[in-house]
Amino acid sequence: MSLTTQITSLKTPLKESQKTNLLEACARVAPTWPLDEMIAVNPWWEMIDQSFADVAAKLDALSQANCLMPRSYFQQTWMETLHPHHLEQAIKESGLNLTISNLEHYLIEDDEFAHWHNISDFVDSGRDRKYKMAWRDEITHQISQFCADFFRIKPHKDNYQQGYEGLYAAWLDSTRNDRGIEILMAEDELTEQFQDLPNCAEDLMSMAIAGLGISDDELADYAHALLLDINGWASWISFLRWQDRLDGVENNLMFEFLAIRMAWEWVLWRHQRNTDRATFNELKIMWRQQLNTLPKLIEAHKEAQQKTWIWQRAAEIAYQTNLHHQLKLVSEKTENAEQPQKLMQAAFCIDVRSEVIRRALEAQSECIETRGFAGFFGLPIEYQPVGTKQSRPQLPGLLKASIKVRSKFSQDENCKLQYKLNKKARWYEWGYAPPATFSMVESTGLMYAFKLLKNTLFPDPHEHPMNDLPVTDEFTMTVNGDELPLEKKAELAAGILKGMGLDKDLAKYVFIVGHGSTTCNNPHAAAYDCGACGGQTGEINVRVLAYLLNDSEVRAALQANGIMIPENTLFVATMHNTTTDDFSFYNIELDDEVREHFRNASKLARQERAIKLGLTQFEGHSLDEQVRKRSQDWSQVRPEWGLAGNASFIVAPRSRTRGLDLGGRAFLHDYESKDDADNAILTTIMTAPMVVTNWINLQYYASTCDNHVYGSGNKILHNVVDGSIGVFEGNGGDLRIGLPMQSIHDGENWVHEPLRLSVYIDAERSAIESVYHAHDAVRRLIDNDWLYLFRWDKSGNVEQLYKNEWKINN
Repeated sequence: MSLTTQITSLKTPLKESQKTNLLEACARVAPTWPLDEMIAVNPWWEMIDQSFADVAAKLDALSQANCLMPRSYFQQTWMETLHPHHLEQAIKESGLNLTISNLEHYLIEDDEFAHWHNISDFVDSGRDRKYKMAWRDEITHQISQFCADFFRIKPHKDNYQQGYEGLYAAWLDSTRNDRGIEILMAEDELTEQFQDLPNCAEDLMSMAIAGLGISDDELADYAHALLLDINGWASWISFLRWQDRLDGVENNLMFEFLAIRMAWEWVLWRHQRNTDRATFNELKIMWRQQLNTLPKLIEAHKEAQQKTWIWQRAAEIAYQTNLHHQLKLVSEKTENAEQPQKLMQAAFCIDVRSEVIRRALEAQSECIETRGFAGFFGLPIEYQPVGTKQSRPQLPGLLKASIKVRSKFSQDENCKLQYKLNKKARWYEWGYAPPATFSMVESTGLMYAFKLLKNTLFPDPHEHPMNDLPVTDEFTMTVNGDELPLEKKAELAAGILKGMGLDKDLAKYVFIVGHGSTTCNNPHAAAYDCGACGGQTGEINVRVLAYLLNDSEVRAALQANGIMIPENTLFVATMHNTTTDDFSFYNIELDDEVREHFRNASKLARQERAIKLGLTQFEGHSLDEQVRKRSQDWSQVRPEWGLAGNASFIVAPRSRTRGLDLGGRAFLHDYESKDDADNAILTTIMTAPMVVTNWINLQYYASTCDNHVYGSGNKILHNVVDGSIGVFEGNGGDLRIGLPMQSIHDGENWVHEPLRLSVYIDAERSAIESVYHAHDAVRRLIDNDWLYLFRWDKSGNVEQLYKNEWKINN
C-alpha cells in the first residue's frame, strides 16, 4: 500500500486547534492596496500585538526577512550622525552589559545564523542547480502566474467579496492540466501527484499536516513561513479581506491560498519519496530535527539581533535629541508671543512635504497662518466622476466611505462625456495591454511614432486619469441614494471646522489646500498622492469642502452649532503640486498680493528641494523649468522624493513650531487642547492620523531595510499586473509590494533614514492616558515599540509614555 493510500484511508478532519493555528498564521499578513489606490501600509500591522523585536526575530528566522539595517549601514553612520553618548543611552535602555567597544567590534563580525527551511528548500539543496530551476523559484512563479490570471478575471473593485469562491479548487484544476511544470522541472510523474490531492482545501491541509508530522505548537509558525514565501500575493489577498471586513463580510481566500502553498510542500514530499528513497530518508531526519528546534531557532535570532537594535535605537536617539533641542528653543521664544492680525489662513495636509511649503508660505508674512489637518479634511466620501459608474474612496484605508459625491452636470452633458470616455477606454485598453503595444505601433504607424516623439520632446502635463475628467464647483452629496439633509451637512461642516480649529477668528481668505503629484510613466504614481485621500489627489476633497463651507444655507445652519462664519470669509479650494510646488485655485480669482505670496512660497520650496533632487540651477526661471520638466519626463525615475525622510509627528498648535526648520521630516497636525474638553479631537488624532503616519513611516522603514521582501525593487523593470493589482519586477516572480528602490535611494546613498516614528503631543498627561488606556491598537503601538510617544509641555519639556509610565526625555 502506497503512502498516499495509507494517509488517505486514515484521513481525519482538520482539528479545531489546527484550524485555529492556521487562521492565526493567515491573520499575520498585512494588506497591500492596488496601484490606483496605493496607500502606505505598515507591513507588520497585523502583528502589533507582539513587540517589534519579537516580530523581527521570527521573520528573520522563518524567511530571512530583515527588519533592521545591515551592519554596513551602521558602520557608515557611526561617527557621521551618531556620537558616543547616543550609544551610551541606547545601551542603558537595553539593560545589557555592553560597552561601546563591544558594539564597534560587532559591526565587523561576520556571523552566520541558521534559518528555517521549507520542504522546497531542502529538496533544492540536493538538485543540480546548473541544469534545473530551483523549486522555490518555480513554486513562486507558478502560484504567482495563477493568481495574476485568477484575479485578473475576477472583480477587484466596488464589490470585493463577489466572485472569489474556489481559489484552491481553481488552482488545483489549472495545475492538474499543466504538463509544462513536469517538463520544465525535468521531473517525471510529477503531475500524477497533483491528481491525488484532495479537492477540498481543509482536507489537503489535514493530510499534509498529518503526513509531515507537524504538531499544533509548530503549525502557526510553519504556515506563516509558507505565506512569507509568497508574501506579495498574500498581501494582496489580505487587502481583499480588509475590504470585505469594511463591509462586514469575511472571506476564506487567505486560508485557501495557504492550502495552495502547503499543497506544493506535500507534493514535493511525496514525489521525493517515490523517486529517491535514500534522499527522502535524509529529508525526513532533517525535517524532524528542524521542527524540534524551531523555538530555539527563533530565540537565537532574537539574541543575535540585540546589538543591532542598540545601534538602531542610537540612531533614533540622535534624531530625537536634536528635535528635542529645537522644540525647547522654540517654546522659549513663543511662550509670550503675540498673534498678529491674520491676512489669510491656509489648512494643509499633515504630509511631511507640507512642512516645507507651509514654512515657505509663512515666511512671506507674519499675518499668514497655516494649519495642519489630515488631507481628506474629515470628509467620509467616495467620488463618482461624471460619465462613469465607477467610484473611488477619498479617505484613509482604515475607514469606509458613507457619502457619495458627484459633480453637478446636466443629463445631456453626462451622456456626451460617457460616450467620449468609452471611446477613450477602448483605445487605452488596446494601446496599453502588454501584448498589444507593438501591434498598435505597427497598425497606427507614423501617427503613433509622432506621439512618442512628441511626448519626448514636447511633453504635456500628466494628470491622474480620473482627475482629468470635468469637475464643477457644485456637488451632490448622497447617502444610500438619498440627498444628504441640510442638518447633516451642517453637522459634518461643524465637526471639520472644530477639528481644524477654524470655528472662530476667520480671515477673509481661508485656503483648503489638498495635494497631489504630477508624474509620468509611473505605476506607483498614487504613492506620491495623498494617503489620507485613499491614494488619490486631494482635489475632490478640497473642492467639496469649499463648496460645503461657502454654501449660504449651510452657514446659516452652522449658527445652531455656535459657529459664525463672517459674510466676507471665502473658503478657497486649492491644490499643492508636490512635484513642482505650484498651486492651483479652483473657485475664485485671487488678488495679485495673495497670488504673489503663493508664488514666492513656491520658489522658496523649489530651491530647498533642488539640492536633494540633484539639480544644478537654483535661481529663477531656470530652476522652475528644471523641476517642471522632471514632472513631464517619461524616463524620469525620481520626479520627487515623496515622503522619504519622514521621522516625526507633532500634534500641537502651529504657533509652537512656527519658525522651525524641520527639514520636511515632520507630519504636523494642529491641535489646541484647551478647545478639546472631552478629548474627542485628541482621540480621533491618536486613533486615525497617528495610525496613518505609523503606516507611512514603517512602509518607508521596511522598504529600506529589506527592499527584496517589503519593497518593489527596480522600477525600470516593472511590469504592471492587470492595470492596477501591482507589479512584477521583470516578467514573473512574486507580486512586489512597497516602494521601489528609486523612492528611497539616489543610486549612491540612502535618501530615507529608517527610524521609527517619534510622536509629540501638546496635551495634559491625563488626556493622553485616557486614549492610551481606551484603545488597544494605540497602546500596542506604543508599548510594543512600533513608535515613540512623547508629551511636549508648554515649557518645552519632553517626557515619554511607555508601558503606562512617564519618564523625562529631554
